[in-house]
Amino acid sequence: MKNIIKPLVTALLLVTTLSSFAMEKVNPLKNLNSMSIVKTYLQATTLGNIDFNEHLFATDFQYQTTTNLEVKTNKKQYCAFLKANKGLTYDCETAYEILDESGDCCVAKATMKFKNFTRIDYITLCRTQGTWQVSKVVTAYP
Repeated sequence: MKNIIKPLVTALLLVTTLSSFAMEKVNPLKNLNSMSIVKTYLQATTLGNIDFNEHLFATDFQYQTTTNLEVKTNKKQYCAFLKANKGLTYDCETAYEILDESGDCCVAKATMKFKNFTRIDYITLCRTQGTWQVSKVVTAYP
């Protein structure tokens, strides 16, 4: 009987230890609405707050500007840009609004008014598995 208990206890400890390593990271943005995700995006771009970028942008995220639509930036490239500008605060007035929200899709507009120019970000959000994420941003300079 003693010979059976030791391997069983060892196997149980091994299973519980291995399963604790496989735990998924907690997403701090999981229960936020689309408006809160837009605010988080603006904090990342205009205030240099990169704390939530891993969860903020969808895996298929795409960024482009209307000045050169052929050039597209993916999530890894855009997050690297934001990380390089961590803590940098834009000197601008920022306004945002939800243009349309239907089901699991949302389009928002963020306007950043600088001293000499205006930047407008058109932000597309998608909700997957109950979490809103930024899937595409197109920037215009009218």
